[in-house]
Amino acid sequence: MSLNRPATADLIYERLEGLIADGRFSDGERLDEVRLAAEFGVSRTPLREALRLLATSGLAEFIPNRGTFARQPDFTRLVEMFEVMAELEAWCAKLAAQRITPAQILLLRKAALQCEKALGAKDFHRYYDENATFHDIIYTASGNGFLAEETRSMQRRLRPFRQAQLFAMDRLERSMAEHRQILTALENHDGPTAETLLREHIRIQSATYQEVRG
Repeated sequence: MSLNRPATADLIYERLEGLIADGRFSDGERLDEVRLAAEFGVSRTPLREALRLLATSGLAEFIPNRGTFARQPDFTRLVEMFEVMAELEAWCAKLAAQRITPAQILLLRKAALQCEKALGAKDFHRYYDENATFHDIIYTASGNGFLAEETRSMQRRLRPFRQAQLFAMDRLERSMAEHRQILTALENHDGPTAETLLREHIRIQSATYQEVRG
């Protein structure tokens, strides 16, 4: 969480991007500041900052003298984004299998364990946070800073859509099973397997999200 803006703005932003991904707001729907401020129990200052962040991420559009409007990626665009994400993550996994350090393997095991605990508690939001940590370690372990930055950027844009698919029936269990396989491949420095598993992991997320949204 950024130290340069109020925590409430970050939290509102995360709530709003989740609501857009869940379909609460249709494409082009105006995000009424007064109503949302009342709904979240905050002043309009942090709400406006959250809306600014939403516009920066592409999930909203600010039109001067009119307000901020929700923007839903169309189906084709979202599929394309997931396709790119799958290849970026697969590339990270392939390189990480070659370059991952013993210390990073320990961190990856710890992240996987935290995912297991969140799964046991059926805590979807905690699982997503731990899941993000698991993936981020792989980005770093790729040893390619530029690739890691680009992957994180795409991950950030897809975050609400990736998070939404975790609410599908038994998706948490299947996601954890996929993580175990990925971890094993990286521990064995098996690049081809790690690459294939990560690519399929993201493709499944895309397909599951499409099923959830119907």
